[in-house]
Amino acid sequence: MTNSVLHSEQEIAARVSELARKIARAPLLPDIAMPILVGGFIFAADLVRALAREGVELEIEMLWLRSYGDKRVASAISMIAGPSEQIAGRHVLVIDGVLDFGRTIRKAVSLIEAAGAASVQVAVALDKKRPDAVAKADYVAFETGNDFVIGYGMDDAGKHRALPYISKVT
Repeated sequence: MTNSVLHSEQEIAARVSELARKIARAPLLPDIAMPILVGGFIFAADLVRALAREGVELEIEMLWLRSYGDKRVASAISMIAGPSEQIAGRHVLVIDGVLDFGRTIRKAVSLIEAAGAASVQVAVALDKKRPDAVAKADYVAFETGNDFVIGYGMDDAGKHRALPYISKVT
């Protein structure tokens, strides 16, 4: 496997700060962040800290959905841990690593709405901008093509999540 860097650690940090400023100035502020584990945890950590620097301190509750397992093609989405009763009446910011077909995001939003959230917004590190995607993000750090990506929380069968940059697998 070879890979080429799409977005450096410095580019990611700058873009996360820009997103935090945009979210902090939006008319509807979230009051709770809900990262989707496992792929969204690094982006979520960076984003919630950047939001805190902008004066928006969020409570955090994790949502654990699995769609890829050890493969490069998404399969059925399974829920490991879902939203709690703390979501009712809250403005939720769902945070994930990549929006591919959007099935994981759609499932997350559905679960959060069913738990009684007042509103749901979505932030992703990468949006593949598929015309057939079944969900969309309100906040996107980077748009990318249909490449398989690793790093910054995204993996290849559990490997390469800890890379501080986003890379395309070739």
